[in-house]
Amino acid sequence: MESDLGLAGAVVLVTGGVRGVGRGITRVFQVCGAHVVTCARREPEEPAGEFIACDVRDPDQVSALIGRVVDEHGRLDVVVNNAGGSPFASAAEASPRFHDKIVQLNLLAPLLVAQQANAVMQRQDGGGSIVMISSVSATRPSPGTAAYGAAKAGLDNLTASLAVEWAPKVRVNALDVGMVRTEQAHLHYGSDVAAVGKTVPLGRLAEPEEVGRCAAFLASPLASYVSGATLKVHGGGEVPAFQAAADVNREGQ
Repeated sequence: MESDLGLAGAVVLVTGGVRGVGRGITRVFQVCGAHVVTCARREPEEPAGEFIACDVRDPDQVSALIGRVVDEHGRLDVVVNNAGGSPFASAAEASPRFHDKIVQLNLLAPLLVAQQANAVMQRQDGGGSIVMISSVSATRPSPGTAAYGAAKAGLDNLTASLAVEWAPKVRVNALDVGMVRTEQAHLHYGSDVAAVGKTVPLGRLAEPEEVGRCAAFLASPLASYVSGATLKVHGGGEVPAFQAAADVNREGQ
């Protein structure tokens, strides 16, 4: 399937593309035949794609990153803004500095990377595509990660705004991603990840590559008329909590 997406030879930047969901995204674009550049603050033990160290919260480092990609490859076709995340913290007890860092990483950094990428893509005949990796936390309560959920809600709105401002040369879309089975899934969901997966209508957590395929589709020519969209990648979402307690008409169903 991936070989049919029309991404062969494309130059793709995946922020935070060295582990977890980001690594799955990187793998999918590589299978598509794209040249993938990944970035993170520290070089991983097992790099995926071409690696450039960058703190995406730092304007100077982001400018250097985008400049180096263009200098070495002549263009930048796709950016996947994947870097993000948050540890668990009570909103009542977390410090203002903590909240500031979470919003900076999950909202302001994607805007910064997108700005720099857009400046390049607007000059290219073929324009470009930007995919924001957002979260289902943008559209539902996010207890324990309140600042993260608020930042992701902002990211979804930002996606729609940039799609209007930067059209027609640059398409901007987002994925609202649900629970994913990564190497650190146990830190978020506990020791019985399979049991957590059963709360999802499809009966399991997503694999990182499944998120990657959705990102590749939105970035590809197959989605050439899709911009300003937010695609839910959550396995059907969450079963309504009331159903566990409701017993009306349960017999015989």
